[in-house]
Amino acid sequence: MHVPTSTSAGTGWTRSYEIKAVALLSLGFGLVGLDRFIINPLFPVMSKDLGLNYQHLGLISAVLALAWGLSSIFTGHLSDRVGRKRVLIPAVVIFSVLVAASGLASGLASLLMIRALMGLSEGAYVPASIVATQEASHPRRIGLNIGIQQMAAPLVGLGFGPVVAVGLLKVLPNWHWVFGVVAVPGLLTAALMYRILKNDAPLAHPSHLGSGSNPVSWKELLRHRAVIVNTLCMFCWLTCLIVLTAFMPNYLTDHLKLSMDQMGMVLAGQGLGSFVGMVAVPAISDRIGRKSVMVVALVIELISLWLLTQVGADPFQLFVALFVSTFMVAGVVAITVGPLTSGAIPAHMATGATGIVVGLGEVVGGAVAPAIAGGLAQQFGITIILNVVLYAIALGLVIVLIGVREPKGALNTAIA
Repeated sequence: MHVPTSTSAGTGWTRSYEIKAVALLSLGFGLVGLDRFIINPLFPVMSKDLGLNYQHLGLISAVLALAWGLSSIFTGHLSDRVGRKRVLIPAVVIFSVLVAASGLASGLASLLMIRALMGLSEGAYVPASIVATQEASHPRRIGLNIGIQQMAAPLVGLGFGPVVAVGLLKVLPNWHWVFGVVAVPGLLTAALMYRILKNDAPLAHPSHLGSGSNPVSWKELLRHRAVIVNTLCMFCWLTCLIVLTAFMPNYLTDHLKLSMDQMGMVLAGQGLGSFVGMVAVPAISDRIGRKSVMVVALVIELISLWLLTQVGADPFQLFVALFVSTFMVAGVVAITVGPLTSGAIPAHMATGATGIVVGLGEVVGGAVAPAIAGGLAQQFGITIILNVVLYAIALGLVIVLIGVREPKGALNTAIA
């Protein structure tokens, strides 16, 4: 069947706008990842200056994720009411200013406060950007475009972030300055969004919303089986992803005794794996189905995490193991928050449902899990984190096998 190239299906938006919108929304999400994760490779240096330990690192990761999760839930509903653009641009400006403020922190208390506020603004960006990307996409490219948009955060935050952090530490006076430098691209991106993104009013367009005329309640959203199951899945995926990204720098430097340069190279495997996985895995699922791809990816994920415990201090083998593990988990994250959620519920519930899946997933997987992992690492040693992520993925695989259903008509739409 011929695929229209001039307009995005059903919206009247041009193909040119689809390309520009997806690229810009991806860039914004990449900066979310950079601002969120750049603290991890800086932490071995910061901890010495501020007197912080593993448990503190877990709390710092947890407070941002908790705020992120709660914000995603409430602002997902807000963007249904006021439009995506009115949420996206303020969110980018605020989290960019706050990442610069992270460099002004003088101790644990101030760092926790700044990162919590930063989480609120980043959480506001996520569900609105996911649905805005989907709305800009032709149905045949939804999985691909969501994957591209989602991969930007780990690519920039986990891939480039460690390299940028180590490089800037060599040319700037200290780690405080690094946070200020990485804030600048966000402000420039907000200006571009203001000029390029269309003013949207989702509730005024029945083609986007179906029969409903008002945003639905959270209670109504939670009646959908897919929202519950996908949220449980996100608990597991984010436990793995956030615990690994938060504690792997210290695992590499404290336990395996790698240098800062070696650590930066190994951690780049996380970003590169996430970059490729978040595009490839959802794109494959467009063709052969969401559930089957997720099951295969999770089995490979379990194997790669086990191998991570066996390779010792070899930087190349560590890079490969992290590349494969993040390739798989990032791919299933993109499927879960994108087509697996939006494809199973009415269109007018898309942002609210995405906000719940992302938000509650962040609260448990992004906030509770690293806080617990930090306490365990402080008591039993940093190696315990690999056990935490292995158990999380094993549980997630069981949930997928038992609970996930293929969205109706997903394959027909994808391959039409």
